[in-house]
Amino acid sequence: MDVFFQTVVAGFLKGGLYALIGIGMTLIMGVMGIINLAHGQLMMLAMYVTFVLNTMGVDPYISLFVAMPVLFLIGVIIQKVLLNPLIKVETILPENQVLMTVGIGMVITEVARFAFKSDYKYVKTAYSDATFFFGGVSFSMALTIAFAIALAFTAAMFWFLLKTDLGRSIRATAQDKDAATLMGVNTGRITVITFGLGAALVAAAGSLLAPVYYIFPDLGGPFTAKAFIITILGGLGSTVGAILGGVTLGLAESLGATYLGMEYEDIVGLAIFVAVLLFLPGGFKRLTKI
Repeated sequence: MDVFFQTVVAGFLKGGLYALIGIGMTLIMGVMGIINLAHGQLMMLAMYVTFVLNTMGVDPYISLFVAMPVLFLIGVIIQKVLLNPLIKVETILPENQVLMTVGIGMVITEVARFAFKSDYKYVKTAYSDATFFFGGVSFSMALTIAFAIALAFTAAMFWFLLKTDLGRSIRATAQDKDAATLMGVNTGRITVITFGLGAALVAAAGSLLAPVYYIFPDLGGPFTAKAFIITILGGLGSTVGAILGGVTLGLAESLGATYLGMEYEDIVGLAIFVAVLLFLPGGFKRLTKI
């Protein structure tokens, strides 16, 4: 039973960080109507920002306040320069924006490979391997701190979306872009800001994961896949669903790794993904309202 509780705790802590990744992709999906397939690569870029700052003596949990603005700016530039022009061009291939994000992800990966080589990088801190015990269950110090910060960012994002004029404009644009435009919302500006916010949120997740995860240029692909799975599990455009999807994926991977083997960690998550598509096509969005 102790092993089970230990596995659940580890999965829940990891799932909290996955939720932060999923919320970023969900915001972009809700407003733009596309899946950002460069999402994981943006997170990888933030992890390298954290790594560089760590070599200068900056704590990774402090460096996220640098990584987030940097990735917000990069996200804004990507949206304005590379994606917005595609919105205005009529083509026989409406998925051209999605294909553009694939290309952006490839470019980011190769730029990172050129700058940092392909070998693994590590962010070293005094608490990376530290643990503490509560009720006989051990907690990773780094993951627990990261989970608490991710929870704070998630709460702040909900407050922003529900209580501020800009947040309400983002929600209105996600619900009905044409109606929002008729009500005076500058949907073009909202689209740019939302892509930047999505990039900033995944940057926060990258900085929080850096002390417990190795960094290499091809890291982005697997995390893009995780973000996509979380978005589908949660229901396209649902922020609450993204949280549920992230926690579900984290628990599934943790239970799979413990009871089936480390090599089955990703397979269990994918199996749940397929099951949700078959038996709950709308994802957890059908159970939520936000």
